Amino acid sequence: MVSPARKVNIVKKRTKPFIRVQSDRFKRVPTSWRRPRGIDSRTRRRFKGTRPQPKIGFGSNKNTRFLLPNGFRKFTVHNLAELESLVMLNRTYAAEIGHNIGAKKRIELVKRANELNINVINADARVRSVEN
Repeated sequence: MVSPARKVNIVKKRTKPFIRVQSDRFKRVPTSWRRPRGIDSRTRRRFKGTRPQPKIGFGSNKNTRFLLPNGFRKFTVHNLAELESLVMLNRTYAAEIGHNIGAKKRIELVKRANELNINVINADARVRSVEN
């Protein structure tokens, strides 16, 4: 199994999700974040004591942005040509087989990735252990 070129500690500035204004008050308002746009909204005007809003300061470190916990970056692959473009970058990028790829082609891609020593994130997806 190939290992990443360098393993760095991933530090997230914020792991808790940002919660939508008044989602705790009404069942009809879901918790997923939406920007407050009201003209009198205290949250939009960033008054003290209101909930935090997403801003540029919460961004991740540029070195560790988009890094997976295993130390690789993700690259979606749909065919053998795309897989073979990762040969020189197999210590930086891990292949992820696209969701719309069938089982037959997946087996072919995983087999070739093992030959090229490329890490495949979803290698066991849609592969039956016993054929019918």
